[in-house]
Amino acid sequence: MNILFRAQLLLAAVLFVSPVPRAHAQTPADFAPPAPRLQTVVDAAVAEARKQFPKLQPSQIAVTLVDLRDPAKPARGTHRGGEPIYPASVIKLFYLAAAHRWMEDGKLTDTPELRRAMSDMIVHSYNEATHYVLDVLTGTTSGPELPEAQLKEWFDQRNAVNRYFTSLGYTGVNANKKPWCEGPYGRETQAIKLFEPKRNALTTDATARLMTEIVTGKCVSAKRCGEMMALLRRDPFSKEKDADNQSKFTGSALPEGAKLWSKAGWTSQTRHDCAYVELADGRKFVLVTFTTDHASERGIIHAIARKVVEELK
Repeated sequence: MNILFRAQLLLAAVLFVSPVPRAHAQTPADFAPPAPRLQTVVDAAVAEARKQFPKLQPSQIAVTLVDLRDPAKPARGTHRGGEPIYPASVIKLFYLAAAHRWMEDGKLTDTPELRRAMSDMIVHSYNEATHYVLDVLTGTTSGPELPEAQLKEWFDQRNAVNRYFTSLGYTGVNANKKPWCEGPYGRETQAIKLFEPKRNALTTDATARLMTEIVTGKCVSAKRCGEMMALLRRDPFSKEKDADNQSKFTGSALPEGAKLWSKAGWTSQTRHDCAYVELADGRKFVLVTFTTDHASERGIIHAIARKVVEELK
């Protein structure tokens, strides 16, 4: 094996080893107990979306709703909430949380360049910024093909974020791939061919759990949660005409006076949103909606959110 390459991997293993969770070590996987009243709301929302979009099949949508009016006692309802689905840019929320954990534990230096990349990754959903964040999180880089033995070491290091979330009890998460517009190439393609799973994956339950922990100040630290929330803040009443503006997913269905924090993701096959909403009447909830094979139907997420607002009592 190339001596320099091995030395680089060994150094990365020392610097970028997955942090050992502190306050979260005992966090249960079932972060919010199922509640019949919330299940009724989710079922009604999915039924309404299918009524408006008759081609939408139950297997093409996943929803998790978490009621946060009492943050000490979150409760949820779901439709296919435990099903792993390709998350598109929603995965960036997990890279953001990991970056703050790494910085909190002194495994990653807080620099202006890292902050710029984190902001561009969340606020504008730039893929190139995400590439940088994942590189510094894992001590790996994209590049030319590698011999199989070196590729296995590279891929093991790339799994640092997965190991972290697994240690917290998360399931259905695969967070080790870069989002691409026209790639991947080189060792990224090699890893896709050689290792399973081939793509990133999230469940709406896992995504809702992470958003809930950020909102309630339990992800890493209250201070860092506040910094994450600042990047996730959207204006649901923005006049910007871009239909793929992240504020126009769940935000398009919100009534006057609502506040929104969110991270959306979309491709030619998927349209997703992870949102935290505060309504003027005091209702607060996390709503995660993933749709597949209906990416052009922008109204599905709108229909889900509108029905949730109507039915959540």
